[in-house]
Amino acid sequence: MRPAGEIESAQLPSAFGQLARINTLASRQKLVVFLDYDGTLTPIVARPEDAVLSAEMREAVRGLASRCTVAVISGRDLSDVRALVGLDELFYAGSHGFEIAGPPGWGPHHEIGAEFLPVLAELERELSAALSAAPGAQLQRKRYSIAAHYRNVQRPGDEELVRRAVAAAIEHRPNLRISAGKKVLEIQPAIDWNKGKAVLWLLEAMNLDPCSTLPLYIGDDTTDEDAFRAVRERGVAILVREEPRLTLANYALEDTGEVRRFIEALARAEGA
Repeated sequence: MRPAGEIESAQLPSAFGQLARINTLASRQKLVVFLDYDGTLTPIVARPEDAVLSAEMREAVRGLASRCTVAVISGRDLSDVRALVGLDELFYAGSHGFEIAGPPGWGPHHEIGAEFLPVLAELERELSAALSAAPGAQLQRKRYSIAAHYRNVQRPGDEELVRRAVAAAIEHRPNLRISAGKKVLEIQPAIDWNKGKAVLWLLEAMNLDPCSTLPLYIGDDTTDEDAFRAVRERGVAILVREEPRLTLANYALEDTGEVRRFIEALARAEGA
């Protein structure tokens, strides 16, 4: 059954067309911007380690952070995404929100799911052996998840081999779950936590009044849908729609270039 509110991404109006409205709302409320990393701040690339933030995008994010609170919400490890973005003044949520930290001097480091680390280590060893049979498949271990990338598999049928290997790996591990992204399957702890929960946790941890806060989230992947769901009624959910799909977002941007121009426009808004 389709979640209530989902529409085809092609039907979404451009976020640029709503910029004046968003800035009007932001002038009356406290704007808090949440940004995905891969596919939003950087283009999707063949190898995750090659997704380097451009100097122009970094400056755009820095400029936005001078206007409002900015957080980066990523499937990458917390330490990884912080190093890639390189801006200490931001909030960061890594591992789809399982690790959360703020700027220097802000609150305690928040983690959830440490009890799953031993089973993830065991699973990493099993999958590493299984995926060796699919040339081009890449296993990426993160602190709170394991990602099996199949964008670069070389032979017909190897995508299905990867999917079967991942499914078999958690068949007798009900405490783990699989989430699908762009040419990647990610194994995570099967607990009620995701990017949307991380957004809501951060808004509460920042001691912000929901009635006077405008959360705005920009993301591109299916893992961002939980965050869209969390903010769409009280704020703004924007999809980077490089591929057609169903979404809960309110508006759309076409690619990372439009993301940069949009956040630059937000940063220089009158009254910012």
